[in-house]
Amino acid sequence: MGQADTGRHTIGFWIEGDMKPAFFPWETLMLLSYIRQQAYVIRDEESGAVGMAVGGQFIPSRHKAAAPKSYPVLAVLAPQYPEWLGDRSFQEVHRVRFPYVGGEMAHGIASEEMVVELSRHNLLGFFGAAGLPLQRIERAIQTIRQGVRDKSWGINLIHTPDEQRREELLVDLFLRYHVLRVSASAFLQITPALVRYAAKGLKRDAKGNIQRKHYLFAKISRPELAGQFMSPPPARLLQQLVEQGKISVEEAQCAAQIPLAEDITVEADSGGHTDNRPLGPLFPTVLQTREECMRRFSYPRPIRVGAAGGIGAPAAAAAAFAHGAAYIMVGTIHQAAVESGLAQAGKTLLAQATISDVTMAPAADMFEQGAKVQVLKRGTMFGPRAAQLYEIYRRYSSLEQIPADIRRRVETDTFRASFEKIWEDTVRFFQERDPGQIERAHRDPKHKMALVFRWYLGKAGRWAVTGEKGRELDYQIFCGPAMGSFNAWTRGSFLEDPGNRTVSQIAFNLLEGAAVISRAQQLRGCGVAIPAEAFLYGPKKYRLSGEGKSDG
Repeated sequence: MGQADTGRHTIGFWIEGDMKPAFFPWETLMLLSYIRQQAYVIRDEESGAVGMAVGGQFIPSRHKAAAPKSYPVLAVLAPQYPEWLGDRSFQEVHRVRFPYVGGEMAHGIASEEMVVELSRHNLLGFFGAAGLPLQRIERAIQTIRQGVRDKSWGINLIHTPDEQRREELLVDLFLRYHVLRVSASAFLQITPALVRYAAKGLKRDAKGNIQRKHYLFAKISRPELAGQFMSPPPARLLQQLVEQGKISVEEAQCAAQIPLAEDITVEADSGGHTDNRPLGPLFPTVLQTREECMRRFSYPRPIRVGAAGGIGAPAAAAAAFAHGAAYIMVGTIHQAAVESGLAQAGKTLLAQATISDVTMAPAADMFEQGAKVQVLKRGTMFGPRAAQLYEIYRRYSSLEQIPADIRRRVETDTFRASFEKIWEDTVRFFQERDPGQIERAHRDPKHKMALVFRWYLGKAGRWAVTGEKGRELDYQIFCGPAMGSFNAWTRGSFLEDPGNRTVSQIAFNLLEGAAVISRAQQLRGCGVAIPAEAFLYGPKKYRLSGEGKSDG
């Protein structure tokens, strides 16, 4: 039972209806699912215990109601909807119903099917364009546009410091197809491509307010980088783009008055590119940066800050919203979804993961900078093999300097081909994508070695998507601890079966669970006895309409 609370003022009385009040923890647990109804914090006059009630009738009076079963009301809690968990402006601006984003897992793992399915249920999804050729990305855009019709969606733009021309070509593609939302990830600094995309189409309306056409989401894990995205673009870049004829004077003037990105995704300990930072200390630090930028630049509209990384169960989602997240972005666990572009063999491996079955490995796109990504460790040798390649790269200046025994081990166990054969494949690849890389390799033997080693890193990610037979131990599968949390949460439920893990069932179970847990915390804060299992909301199979969850 809740403790007596005789010092609190009564604001009225609750008259019992069809459902009885709850004063014991096991009774409270039964009423917690009624989140879409008003809840009352009540007191039993005989024992002084504090409990909860739903339904019935509330009499807003200090005078006791003339009814045989009425209870003093200490507080009234408004209905708790999953739609209301985040910042309402997120839904209004992006024309979605829920504060939920499907993250952009690379190599098309965040597939066209996944983006369309999320959009169909009024959730926002980003296609995983990183690592794909331009022609494949163009086909994906065409497919998604046809599937979502007038609903909202987006695509990824990943930083490629060694191939800046690629960023420009991707922005060309996005602008040509009127892609209105782009999630920028792994950027170390603001680039001209980002500024051009965000500035293009800016204009003032009849009242003088600046109207955006393109919305840039910035995924960051460092407050200093968040500050760059929350600030107007650098004046030198705006001037450069005007001089090149890539944006107009009016667009540059408008861009100088607003943040480069209005949606900042704080990425904690996630799969893929990550700094392994916990959300607890990181998120409020970024919020402080947001407040400083809002004061400094006097923006008329708020900057929204969302949370990503480590969200694999409703409690984690509820915690993110409690931090103040405008929305949550989910990535790692979506790889296990039916609509994921990952091969079935990879999904099977993910379904067996625990929270400790992850490791850091060199990143293919920023290998020479020493950047790392978080990947699945269980069932694959990619992590240690990739780490060995980076250690060799760090120690030697060229392929020719590598000792014969080490070279033989790499060629036999990891590449299954000679360095010469891998170099031939690499030349063919970059002749089409970026011939400058080959020219640089001819001048710089160490860069040539990096390109050869990147062959394995790049192939390992694609093998996991195509399900390459015989290469199962080399699969690179991006994975954070959230996958282990998700597996533990779903154990024994219908979501334990990989065949039931649709992205919509995952999304609505996370959102509904977060709302129930948020309600449980509200009631606990009011003195109601809440059992521990209330914070372990179990998965339920929902019947889904095109607009979102309908019922259980």
